[in-house]
Amino acid sequence: MYNIQTLNKISAVGTDIFDKSKYSVSDSPENPDAIMVRSAKMHDMQFGDNLLAIARAGAGVNNIPVERCAEEGICVFNTPGANSNAVKELAICALLLSSRKITEAAAWAASLKGTPDAPKTVESGKSKFAGPEILGKTLGIIGLGAIGGKIANTAVALGMKVIGYDPYLSVNNAVLLDASVKVVTDINDIYKNSDYISIHVPYTPQTKNTIDTEQIAMMKDGVRLINLARGELINSEAVVKAISDGKIAKYVTDFADDTVLGVENIIVLPHLGASTPESEDNCAVMAANELIEYIENGNIKNSVNLPNASMDATGTKVCVIHKNVPSLISAITKAVGDKGLNIENMVNASKRDFAYSMMDVIGDVTDDVLNDIKAIDGIIRVRAI
Repeated sequence: MYNIQTLNKISAVGTDIFDKSKYSVSDSPENPDAIMVRSAKMHDMQFGDNLLAIARAGAGVNNIPVERCAEEGICVFNTPGANSNAVKELAICALLLSSRKITEAAAWAASLKGTPDAPKTVESGKSKFAGPEILGKTLGIIGLGAIGGKIANTAVALGMKVIGYDPYLSVNNAVLLDASVKVVTDINDIYKNSDYISIHVPYTPQTKNTIDTEQIAMMKDGVRLINLARGELINSEAVVKAISDGKIAKYVTDFADDTVLGVENIIVLPHLGASTPESEDNCAVMAANELIEYIENGNIKNSVNLPNASMDATGTKVCVIHKNVPSLISAITKAVGDKGLNIENMVNASKRDFAYSMMDVIGDVTDDVLNDIKAIDGIIRVRAI
């Protein structure tokens, strides 16, 4: 019986996928074999030797000690694309919020409750909430993955001109883009030519403050920024100053910090990007399937700290997490061969400092075989399935 721990409330559509004859799902199991999490902070957690994997029901993994998990042989998954439609819809909403002063107008109208002749006051005061249409305007999108690509296509359907930048654009995502989306190779083209800019890239030390004072200076006067990805991608102080100077007309962000809260022409949402029942269901289902496939078959898909790898086996599948260094693979295969076992098939993949090898081994894979592999310098985790 495998124990699955839930650190947040996970949609039952996902947890119900686990076969109850094989898995026990609860929020407080002893020695969990896997963890499902949404936003719970895990950096201070200590993990038991049983823990094989962590699945984040969402895209961002800032709340998980990803590198430490790799060092401890724990595969960390996320669920890219599962919440993409929810974020896309909020981004389109943000485009309109940034243009039409909708939130300000609604707040003003609500303030008229109880006043005499409110309908007449509304009609006479509505002109101060005028704002531009998005039709024919240029939307620049930084990051054309599952979310950015959907936003691009929807914006085209709404009559916008769309330019996008993504140095890591996959063939699959490129094929899905509307033909009218112009993909540029220089990110500065986004800053210089866009009336609206929406950012959709992961947060890493390298992407911190992707948009800062220097980038804002390149932008058109009156540009409108949207950030539904991660707050750290855009320098809040630089945005507030540009708002004050009139350079930026509006900033819509899904991430609250004290710098942007309460500032005129900045709309702060309480991280609503994936807050739809459909998104939560999709993320939970994907996370559960990722864990099951890894626990039962050793196959990895959508890991953020280990390479993706998949293999069918006719014998015993031996799965090895190890450092990505020379000679380790030959040492692993020698340990198997020295026991008189044959490797029918093998897959190896690497991701930065770590690698993952799977072997289809014909013969009796005893604890001695696994212990010999574990004893090799640079081996992190070994298991037989």
